[in-house]
Amino acid sequence: MQKTRLEAFSDGVIAIIITIMVLEIKVPHGSEFADLQGLIPVFLSYMLSFIYLGIYWNNHHHILHTITRVNGQILWANLHLLFWLSLVPFATGWIGQNNLSASPMAFYGVILLLAAIAYFILQGVIIKNEGKQSILAKAVGMDWKGKASIILYVIGIVSCLYNTFLAGSLYILVALLWLIPDKRIEKVYKEMTDL
Repeated sequence: MQKTRLEAFSDGVIAIIITIMVLEIKVPHGSEFADLQGLIPVFLSYMLSFIYLGIYWNNHHHILHTITRVNGQILWANLHLLFWLSLVPFATGWIGQNNLSASPMAFYGVILLLAAIAYFILQGVIIKNEGKQSILAKAVGMDWKGKASIILYVIGIVSCLYNTFLAGSLYILVALLWLIPDKRIEKVYKEMTDL
């Protein structure tokens, strides 16, 4: 299989996930701006999830760009990631409809954690397939952002028992860590292709 087919499939799935997520936002029955007030938690959860899906889409594009060949392990690892991402609309809707309460926030954190683990696995499978001297292996290095994200998700999930605001803040913090453009892959790719 060519990597372009894998990219196109993954892009399509992520686009559908975003579409499903926005369709979950129900139009209020009133015609005044005040009628939108009840949608604030729904909109905030949608906005955070949209940012997360955008981050995954962007980083997924970068790691697939480093692949020279696709094998079955990469296909399954990619599907594993897409599975967890496909649950984001459900988790987003649940926290939005329940005003960011503890159980939905913990479930949201679990989905984010499992998606992060799946991304970590995909990255590892690609590095195994491409070799330790590959573009991705050199770019990722120790992957402190990936490891820090997993730790922050776990702390966020546990903190839902005590303070959902803290949990939400940690989820936002992880998004901000990844929202800052990471030029490692582009830099290493350019260095290795200029040789």
